Amino acid sequence: MRRARSSPLSTVTATGEAPPRPVDPAPAPGRKALVARQIASGVGEAALAALVAAAVAAVGLVAFSMVQWPAFNSSNVTRALTTVGQVGAAALLAVAIALVRLHKWPWAAKLLSWVGLSTFVTFTLGMPLAATKLYLFGVSVDQEFRTEFLTRLTDSAALRDMTYADLPSFYPAGWFWIGGRVANLLGMDGWEVFKPYAIGFLAVAAVVALVLWSKLIRADWAVGVTAASTAVTLAYAAPEAYSAVIVLLLPPALVLAWGALYRPLEDARSGSAEHRTAGGWGAVVGTGLFLGWAATFYTLYFLVAAFAVALMGLLSAVLAVGRQRRTNHPRRTSETVDAGRPAWRAAVPPLTRLVVIGAISGLVALVVWGPYLAKALRSTTASSGTALHYLPEAGAELPLPMFHFSLLGALCLIGTIWLVLRAASSRRAQALGMGVAAIYLWTLLSMAATAAGTTLLSFRLEPVLLVLLSVAGAFGFVEGARAIYQALNEPARFRLVAIVVATIGALAFTQDIPHVLAPEITTAYTDTDGDGNRADERGVSAVSHFDEVDAALTAQTGRPRSDTVVLTADTSFLSFYPYFGFQALTSHYANPLADFAGRAAAIGRWSELKTPQELLDALATSPWRAPDAFLFRRSGDAYTLRLAKDVYPNDPNVERYSVSFPKELFADPRFTTTDIGPFTLVTVHR
Repeated sequence: MRRARSSPLSTVTATGEAPPRPVDPAPAPGRKALVARQIASGVGEAALAALVAAAVAAVGLVAFSMVQWPAFNSSNVTRALTTVGQVGAAALLAVAIALVRLHKWPWAAKLLSWVGLSTFVTFTLGMPLAATKLYLFGVSVDQEFRTEFLTRLTDSAALRDMTYADLPSFYPAGWFWIGGRVANLLGMDGWEVFKPYAIGFLAVAAVVALVLWSKLIRADWAVGVTAASTAVTLAYAAPEAYSAVIVLLLPPALVLAWGALYRPLEDARSGSAEHRTAGGWGAVVGTGLFLGWAATFYTLYFLVAAFAVALMGLLSAVLAVGRQRRTNHPRRTSETVDAGRPAWRAAVPPLTRLVVIGAISGLVALVVWGPYLAKALRSTTASSGTALHYLPEAGAELPLPMFHFSLLGALCLIGTIWLVLRAASSRRAQALGMGVAAIYLWTLLSMAATAAGTTLLSFRLEPVLLVLLSVAGAFGFVEGARAIYQALNEPARFRLVAIVVATIGALAFTQDIPHVLAPEITTAYTDTDGDGNRADERGVSAVSHFDEVDAALTAQTGRPRSDTVVLTADTSFLSFYPYFGFQALTSHYANPLADFAGRAAAIGRWSELKTPQELLDALATSPWRAPDAFLFRRSGDAYTLRLAKDVYPNDPNVERYSVSFPKELFADPRFTTTDIGPFTLVTVHR
């Protein structure tokens, strides 16, 4: 029997009851209202997820700190408990996925997914570091200046340079500024808040990424994809915590950006109230906010993300022009259709959206970059930035992780295959593929830039590439397993096999993360912290004398730390106490407005002077604020500073050299000399 065609005006329902009287449909909401609703919904859910993640991380870290754990580098206890926590987190995520697929208790599923992800981050990083107050890499290498910056912005909310007095910050201050406010709220020193803040922020970023993914794809897929990207991020990007949060959010942000810029059906639907949407403008605003936020956190990743989004905008414009030409001149017809619209005008909408994205991101970025740009525009100081002068072996070749023999390599290979197979049919594959293409193009440009005496630091993009390919690999695994299931005539046990394989592979990778991070974790235990302690309870370094140096310095100068300039080669002193430095650790992280090379030359000239008066006169005529104190190491009849200079294109790109000041240069009542451990503190009385 033929089924009657349904109609909105039918008077008979499946139950045989008369329907209620039809009413006129409510008018479709305006585009601005839809945009506002989309943004409010996403921001509200992300804020709630962030609160849950922060609470989970706080409870976990406090609980870890209440037990006297053995050091990670001398015991496997914390490693074992890390694995237990990871398995528990995986179980929470599995339950969340099951609830989503069963369409039961959606808010419980969301809550479990947020708790599961934040628990995973907290255990994976917090448990191995439970017996130390320091974060990954301790206060060594680049972590030294990062800790210095956090200490500076803990002391004051002003966007001041991490090292130099009277200069605005050149390094993006977003992550560090928030960390400084957290430290003030908790009553902690900057160096001490670094670890809990970094772990907590990563937990928050993971759940915010999940919320964003859930707005773009199926909720169950969102949980799995976010878990995969979080695991890879923790393994390969966690030491640089402030850039890792951008790595976590970049994949869904690229999908969001492609949705904002590439809208082939928008024109066809624009006149229909039935299909009225926000026109991609919610995605435009979201993409602009993401790029602006990235600019306040990490310049390189912002530039690469902006590069990828610009490529998307240009490609979308080209495709739009092509579609309009085909509409104006359709094939297989002898007639020419006059659409009344030149083909080039089809490029206007995507390019307009791209410009708006740029404007929004620029406005957000100015919150942090404004003071530096204002100073740079009116400054006559010689620029001395050498931040791009670094070319390790990884920056001289294309990264091809899909051919590494490992679990991650296999996942990246699956992702590469999926990106190619689905490039014509999946918007997700298109967006992620353009992100991958942007990284490879940036890498080639970086290698080409070496001919001009610089680089684009492409070696730092490997974690981003790994995360993009692992996300693609997660999609490829799910879709590939489904295709195999259907090709095998849907065997009853196949889904269970796929779930077991995915679970075992995920656990094998996650429990290996502490092995991947072993050098960074070990350094957190072997470095001496700001309290003068070493977490593995072995011999402390000269850092243990810094509290005495600080006490003597404040007593002798009578000035607050934030109004005192110290010339020292032991710049980790500035990581623990918010004194300003006369010279930065290296030129690569020095403010370009500070004239690093000029200051280094001045230090060399000062060391060659013959009398205290000559030194005092030189300090008085310094073009920069002169040191109020010197913190030296002793060497025979001289005081020494071990400084650094840029030797790019050599690798390593930094060469250390020593400058010696004769002791008699400070034999004057206007200098106070104090020996403290291996240090000699000299304060200047003008």
